[in-house]
Amino acid sequence: MKITNILIGICAGISSYKTCTLVRLLKKNNFSVRVVMTPNAVKFVSPLVFSTLSESPVYLEMFEERSDTKHISLAEWSHLVVVAPLSANTLSKIVCGICDNLLTTVICALPSRVKVILAPAMNENMWKNPTIQKNIEQLRKINRFIILNPTRGKLASGKYGVGRMVEPEFILKEIVKLAKK
Repeated sequence: MKITNILIGICAGISSYKTCTLVRLLKKNNFSVRVVMTPNAVKFVSPLVFSTLSESPVYLEMFEERSDTKHISLAEWSHLVVVAPLSANTLSKIVCGICDNLLTTVICALPSRVKVILAPAMNENMWKNPTIQKNIEQLRKINRFIILNPTRGKLASGKYGVGRMVEPEFILKEIVKLAKK
């Protein structure tokens, strides 16, 4: 599978700091990287950081001054999409086909050949919520989605439990495995 262009989607979550490392690892491994952030993700890590690390503009809004079909051009550019961290909110929107921000709209517009790696990160109670688990299971049934379950450890709340986003190095290994297929 040809994978050179990777679109990174970033949702609101404290673990978005790990995505900085992921972008650096991808660039170090000669991937072209573009970043789309949800409106609330910018409250955790500045778009400037991701723009600098990816050596590319960060995409934030569906409609800016230019009136192009950004969701289509980004979807067609992508060989792979990685959403890390994936919030419960965006997970639920993907399952329902809700396209109310640039990231969810790009995912909906992807060509069928493009895989999507999802790395959820959330509070343990949210992760174990039956609705969230039902949504995860729905996506597992769709060949394009690859779910990297969160790990156990200290959460942002200070409690220990399942909900930590997998480490960037693990995500990179999954990308390399896909690229070798």
